[in-house]
Amino acid sequence: MARSVVPTARLLALGSLLALSTIALTAPEASAGPPGPDGPARAEAGPVRHVYDPTPPGEPARYLNDHSVVLGSDGRWHLYSIVGDKAPPGEWPDYTKEVHFAHASAPGPEGPWTTHPYAMTVDPGYFGEEHLWAPHVVEHEGVYHMFYAAGGGPPGATATAINLATSTDMFTWTRIPSGPLFRDHLSARDPQVVRVGRTWVMYYTATETVHGGRHIVAYRTSQDLVHWGERRIAYADTETVQSHPDSNTESPFVVRRGEWWYLFIGPRGGYLGTDVYRSRNPLHFDESDAAGHLPVHAAEVVTDGDLQWVTGAGWTEDGLYLAELRWQDEPSG
Repeated sequence: MARSVVPTARLLALGSLLALSTIALTAPEASAGPPGPDGPARAEAGPVRHVYDPTPPGEPARYLNDHSVVLGSDGRWHLYSIVGDKAPPGEWPDYTKEVHFAHASAPGPEGPWTTHPYAMTVDPGYFGEEHLWAPHVVEHEGVYHMFYAAGGGPPGATATAINLATSTDMFTWTRIPSGPLFRDHLSARDPQVVRVGRTWVMYYTATETVHGGRHIVAYRTSQDLVHWGERRIAYADTETVQSHPDSNTESPFVVRRGEWWYLFIGPRGGYLGTDVYRSRNPLHFDESDAAGHLPVHAAEVVTDGDLQWVTGAGWTEDGLYLAELRWQDEPSG
């Protein structure tokens, strides 16, 4: 796959199917967010505020982690998230017990948030699901699609399944009968799906190889949200599994601003840290073009009219956090 945007006229002159595919994936009008100035910019966060605590009154403290915030057809914002019981100070929770997706809704990203029953609960009978991680929701033609990492599988299968459930009302979710969208033996987690031109692109965290490979953001493409192509690499970090066992390419989130695409990944600079990288090509990011650092974990970008927010959560936190996402424009040169 091309690593830079090729001029449209040149692509048409080539007249190949590969060229036409490249146009679809890199056309400037293809938007995963509101357009902005054409020049590069740096992402900055305003003050971080706590906006939602998932802990019921009188019960042990709970945390949220990787999550998705989406505006529903009912005019309310819906939050779906990993949820679990917090660990004692100085300890980490048991992430294998993350078997529910929390659900809450609000009139706006700032709240107030209303807690609803779990959106989903793990189903071992569904192709061996073992956990529910990192939901990401997109709407297409009136149907909401929730992509998530589920682990497990039949004997001999790898434990890195990416699954899909759908809903029309955002409360009742049904897993597709055909089973996992794909299985990736290199730690497929944290999916995010973006429409780029006429193509859907799924970004997710993985590793380059089984033993000692780099931490990467992988991607696959689809035309129908169900059938996905081969794994490719959008970003490769210099750190390897051997030099840095903990992944630092988690929770990938890609948005467009003008002619530029921005990749948010972490944890960076500590557990509560997300780095931002930019590129003119949504299929290739390089760490040489850093574009900011945000003090949140599992960052998601939420666009609400003229405002953009960055959300955060995590094992050490008390639910959902929110900060205004600010762009500092830089000269094009």
